[in-house]
Amino acid sequence: MSLIDDNVIPGNHGKIFGTNAQEEADLNAIKESILELDGITTVIINNTIFPREFTVHTDKLVSIEAIEKKVIEAGFHAIPKSVFEL
Repeated sequence: MSLIDDNVIPGNHGKIFGTNAQEEADLNAIKESILELDGITTVIINNTIFPREFTVHTDKLVSIEAIEKKVIEAGFHAIPKSVFEL
């Protein structure tokens, strides 16, 4: 693994995650849980596609593992997408 694979890098590109949450309330619970982490600036939910996705933006390095743990605390799963499209 590498720095890019293990962390969300600060900047305007963010990191996209897929999730098994489907309801608006569940997605908002995930968003609120992630926003509790230090360094998270925004969480943007994309509920127009399946599976649902959310993008996390930070102002410092935040580990993907920390984000995944916060989503699990909300009762769901988060799977990071590839940094670069194949």
